[in-house]
Amino acid sequence: MMAQSPVSIVSPRFCAPYPVDVAIVRKVLSGDFVVNDVNGNLLFKVKGSLLSLHGRRVILDVAGRPIVTLRRKILSAHSRWQVFRGDSSEAKDLIFSAKRSSMIQYKTKLHVFLANNTSDDVCDYTVKGSWFEKSCVVYAGDSSTIVAQMHKKFSAQSILLGKDKFMVAVYPNIDYAFIVALIVILDEINSSKNQTSHMNNNTAS
Repeated sequence: MMAQSPVSIVSPRFCAPYPVDVAIVRKVLSGDFVVNDVNGNLLFKVKGSLLSLHGRRVILDVAGRPIVTLRRKILSAHSRWQVFRGDSSEAKDLIFSAKRSSMIQYKTKLHVFLANNTSDDVCDYTVKGSWFEKSCVVYAGDSSTIVAQMHKKFSAQSILLGKDKFMVAVYPNIDYAFIVALIVILDEINSSKNQTSHMNNNTAS
């Protein structure tokens, strides 16, 4: 089942009436991302500090203008991230938030709430996946309706260049800037989780 009318979350300009395949390439050393279409044309850049205490990332358009700002909510047990319009961090500019469905997870599951959804009971989107397998699926609500799918693309070149490459298939009429933001949040949550477990292992040894 595919969305019939455009689902604009970040902006209508990021909704296409056809499937959009994007490549999200993460530079391992800097933690920054570039997002291209299948022809290699730049769509977005993602900037931010991998080791930032405040967990802040900004998605920029081709001209370098901020589209959305992603912020990790401090002292949030479920790794809640909030996404704001432009470079804002004010409540009036909140677009959506995402959090892990539970504190302890083997397979990642995020619940996504749009800004006008003040209830934490019913989510607007769900992200399910195994970060170990580098794959995930984005669903509408808590249903089985798929709106996007991601998998990691392995190549000798990407390993040599120190880059991670994720291929994301975004379904027709779904806001692909929104989907990219979800993938970045998923990567951040799992990166911080890996850092924490690594620190714990070092402490124990």
